[in-house]
This record gives sequence, structure tokens and C-alpha cells, in this order.
Amino acid sequence: MSDTFKTGRADPLAASSLDADAVRAAYRRWAGVYDNVFGAISGPARRAAVAAVNRAPGLNVLEVGVGTGLALPLYRSEKRITGIDLSAEMLDRARIRVREQSLSNVDHLLELDAEDTGFEADRFDIAVAMFVASVVPHPRKLADELRRVVRPGGTILFVNHFAADGGPVWWVERAMAPASRALGWHPDFTIDRLIAPDDATALVTTKMRPFGLFRLVSMVNPA
Repeated sequence: MSDTFKTGRADPLAASSLDADAVRAAYRRWAGVYDNVFGAISGPARRAAVAAVNRAPGLNVLEVGVGTGLALPLYRSEKRITGIDLSAEMLDRARIRVREQSLSNVDHLLELDAEDTGFEADRFDIAVAMFVASVVPHPRKLADELRRVVRPGGTILFVNHFAADGGPVWWVERAMAPASRALGWHPDFTIDRLIAPDDATALVTTKMRPFGLFRLVSMVNPA
């Protein structure tokens, strides 16, 4: 079900600090168990995101936060994939997956900062960031970087957990927020930390299974 995104009530400045070193440390701990612990619950949202990439025009795809490469086998063979991640340990597992499954359409797996990739402008037709927006230290820098490296008219996709607007889940998210550094992500992450409210009207969002825990957010990169 598609809808217009509503921002949560959580204060975007209230979440605990999360820097690149904290992200690296968290995902160094998670790398060995990530697929089993997180892979199943995130599977429907991941498959929906890749399906959206496969439908989108263009061949050159940037996957931000490629992790252990769970999504890599799902792309159509004609899509040329560049995956980036901040965690060397996660990338090592992604490279093993590429070798074992002979994924010849994966061109690059690179250890890069999603907020400052170093890619030339307009390099990609599509960028997809799965479960990354609540991980990076400066989410709006992430959004700005994807706008820079995706050509005008290209597709930008985010899949993420976004904070509830209220109710018991909102309180749980707020209670978990001080653990952000240990978790490696912000449980109370709100859409206005990623996209300025004035720009949010351009977003199309879809609630994902299970339980609407994740949402797929898509936009056409403006000229």
C-alpha cells in the first residue's frame, strides 16, 4: 500500500551519537550472524526493493550498504551492480557470495563511505540504500550524495525502519534509542532526518512486510 510519508514525533536531534567508527564496530560484531539474525525478518523488504530496482529504467546500479550481499542474487542479470559498505567484514562475506554463486553482473564491492563515495556525478541510473539511512552519521548527507551520483531522472530508493507516529511501538523505539551505538542503528529514526520536510512530498512510500516494520521510499532524481 503506497502512501504519503508522515514524519514521526521523535526529536531528530535526540538520538544517541552514531559515527563511522561506531558503525564499523557494530557491524564487525554482527557480520558473523547477520544473515541468520536479520536476513529473515528483512527479507520481504529486501526483495521488494530489488524488484523495484529491476523494474526501474537503466542498468547501472549502486547498492549502498551492500553488507553480506544478501540482495545480490536477486538482481536481473542485465543490471550492473556496484556495492559499497563501510564494514570490511561484511564485504568479505559478500565477495564469498559472489564467487560461490557466480554473480557475474556484480562489477565492484568497495569499502566506501556512503556519505562521500568519491564517484563521479551522474554515474548511476539507480541507487538503492537498504537499511542504511538509520545507520549513517548524517542521513541528509547520504541523501545528497545519492542525488549527486544518480543521473537526473534516475531512481533513488530507500528501505528502512522509520519511527512510528505514536503508540506503544513509539515508546519502545524511544527507550531503545540510547543503545544506538551498540546496535549500530537508530531505533527512533524519523524521515525528516533523511529528507527535509519541504522535499518529502516528492516521496512515494510503501509499507513492507512483516507488520509494516520497514518502508520502501522511492523518488525520481530531479534534474
